[in-house]
Amino acid sequence: MNTTLIPVLAALAAAAIVLMLTPATSVLARKLGAVDVPSDRRIHRTPTPRLGGLAIFAGFMIPVLWFVPGDAGTRALIAGATLIALLGAIDDVWGLSPLVKLVGQVGCATIPVAAGLTIDHVTLPLLGVFDLGPAQYPLTVVWFVAIVNMINFIDGMDGLAAGVGGIGATTFAMLAASLGRADAAIMAAALAGACIAFLAFNFHPARVFMGDTGALFIGFVLAGVAVSGVMKSAAAIAVLAPLIVLAIPILDTSFVILRRMKHGLPVYSADRSHFHHRFFTIGWSQRRTVLTLYCWCALMSGFALATRFLSWGSPDGVRVIEAVALSLIGLLCVLASIYLIAVLEILKWRNTPVIKLVRGGRAERRDAEPVVRERTRA
Repeated sequence: MNTTLIPVLAALAAAAIVLMLTPATSVLARKLGAVDVPSDRRIHRTPTPRLGGLAIFAGFMIPVLWFVPGDAGTRALIAGATLIALLGAIDDVWGLSPLVKLVGQVGCATIPVAAGLTIDHVTLPLLGVFDLGPAQYPLTVVWFVAIVNMINFIDGMDGLAAGVGGIGATTFAMLAASLGRADAAIMAAALAGACIAFLAFNFHPARVFMGDTGALFIGFVLAGVAVSGVMKSAAAIAVLAPLIVLAIPILDTSFVILRRMKHGLPVYSADRSHFHHRFFTIGWSQRRTVLTLYCWCALMSGFALATRFLSWGSPDGVRVIEAVALSLIGLLCVLASIYLIAVLEILKWRNTPVIKLVRGGRAERRDAEPVVRERTRA
């Protein structure tokens, strides 16, 4: 199977389907009462239909069923993804408790895991391959549930989950194709096309939300293609690449959970401590926030691709140019992450040079604002 042409065709087909079906899902959502009403915790200011995830689901499923012959693991992944999209749709229309959703997510995750789609080994650079044995089953279920909820958590601002999902899926498609994992490459490419096309309706100001239907589905498919397309390979990047690609949702969820635990709040409680909320709180617009997070995510994905296609060395010696390029990309990722974490004041490094520099810049801007207003009046 052509691991380049067919994924591209799958992505284009998925995008076309989403563009055609999304307006219909908006009408359906309004008829069913699946409308997101503004509240103190939410950023949007107008009632917005939230069943757009049905279009993403259809956009993914049609080309995948057409192009992917599929083994037992692939068919089980598709079945689990279908059920979790249904779970999300029920929650969007009628609402479900956090416990019921969690149980449903675990149930959906056990379907591909029972079919053999598991993280059965861990490949660590310089150390080799380690077999996980029976632990592979619960660990893979945890992986699925964790990624599903991470994508759901970041779905709090127009275009954010769709954009991050699209960038992640594109990266997994390229990695899977380079490793000869045709089924995973096609599924990841179809998901990428569906997510990117959905932005035509979901980028700020959003006309429709994906809802839990889309967020749970995107997270489930990303978790699945990460396992089948990358983690099951013997490549040195098998473990690191998915963690790098999904670094933004992982960091966001980790900081939020730690904060809630610190303050004695339930982990599933809703608040405004996510990255996108913090950007919004310091005065950034939705578009600026989302585009910044896109760039951050793309930078991390670029590093994951660099670790696959660039090499520190070979039997003949060190590849200087590739080693330098890989080091520079990695350093840029670290610096960008430190800067944004400092801007958001997620870690209280009050006396570090980075924090002082960031706060100094804010103080200068605040001091300059009265002067600008005074000149304007004059």
